[in-house]
Formats: sequence, structure tokens, C-alpha cells
Amino acid sequence: MDVIDKKRLIVFLDSGDTLVDESTEVRDEDGIVVSADLIPGAAEMVKTLHSLGFTLALVADGDAQSFKNVLSQHRLHDYFDALIISELIKATKPSPRMFKAAIGALNGSEADFARTVMVGNNLSRDIKGANALGIISVFQSWTPRYPHTPADESEQPAYTISEPMQLIELVNRLEMELGAAETEGESSEPRKVRQERQERQERQERQERQERQAKGAGDHAAF
Repeated sequence: MDVIDKKRLIVFLDSGDTLVDESTEVRDEDGIVVSADLIPGAAEMVKTLHSLGFTLALVADGDAQSFKNVLSQHRLHDYFDALIISELIKATKPSPRMFKAAIGALNGSEADFARTVMVGNNLSRDIKGANALGIISVFQSWTPRYPHTPADESEQPAYTISEPMQLIELVNRLEMELGAAETEGESSEPRKVRQERQERQERQERQERQERQAKGAGDHAAF
């Protein structure tokens, strides 16, 4: 299927337990993944997003050769516009270097984070890293191997899906919201995401104030 038009929304995808079933990984003596199965629906999701005109970037922690092997095995390599791998970036998520490298590889800037989604299985890496930069965070809860409950506000996802194909409907809806926002002259950030980000920031500020007040009361009591 030919791409009809290029969408506004940019999609960052994690690999392990987001596209690849980590429990099926076969590694060589050096720890490099030589083969692995995909999560049901993952290949179809990637191909569908590409055919719809979404820009895709893999943003993943691990060894470059591992991802090359698995993407080649499932013939998915050419569907990605950029591959950002921690081994090459010399950083791991939630480091902003990973996300900044991805948007840079797509010839974008940090201003484009508001129209970018990060889809991943790890709240402390994918979601926390995305939230810190104003990227729209999407938690895929398919795996039971990682926590599903945020440790704090910084790990709270904007959206949650349970399996790869649910991402299609979500990004199509976000794309429509982006278009509507631009038509109305608003921020390019989807309204729901903007509201949740503001609420999360307000809750974080309240928590910090309470902690400072508690500390001040404790210091006073010590005298």
C-alpha cells in the first residue's frame, strides 16, 4: 500500500516486550540476540502505521546487532525512519539523549516533541523519559514482567494500551486532534495530553510544597 500523505504525528517505539517477546530471545555466547518472536500483532502494527504515513523511529536500549538481527529476521528494518540504540548513543532511557537523538535523526527539533508519542513497556524508562520532555507517553501493558503501577507522577502515562494493534486507533485519534488544534490555532499538543501534563505538574508541585513544609516543621521541632 502506498503512503497517501505524511502524518503530523511522530511515533517512537520501544522493542523489548513492545514489539519483541523478550521471553523468546535466543542469545549467542556474547549475549547478542540472534532471533526472537514478535508479540502478536506487532508486525502488522508497524506495517500499518508506515502505510498510513506515520514517521516511525525505534528508540531502544540494547546492542545494535541484536536489533539488526531481529528486525532483519522479521523484515521490519525498512519500515523505520530512524533506529536509535543505546549502545550507539552511549546512554539509556530515561536519558533525554535517547529521545533527542531520535528527533534529531528525523530532522526535527525539541519543538516536535509535542507531536511525538513514545510507546513502551517500561514505566521507569520509556514513560518517565518521555514525560520529562513533553513527549506523549503510551504505556503498553502486554507483559507481566515489568511493573504496571507508576512509582510516582513522573511515570504516569498519558495513555495505556494492552497490545500493539490498539495503537492504530490511538494514533489516528491523536493525529485528528493535532489537525483540529492547528486549525483552531491552538498548541499542536493534543488537548487531553496538555491537560493531563498540566495536572501532573500541579500535583508534583503540590507534593514538593508539602515535602518542604514537612521538612521545615521537622527542622523547627529539632530546635
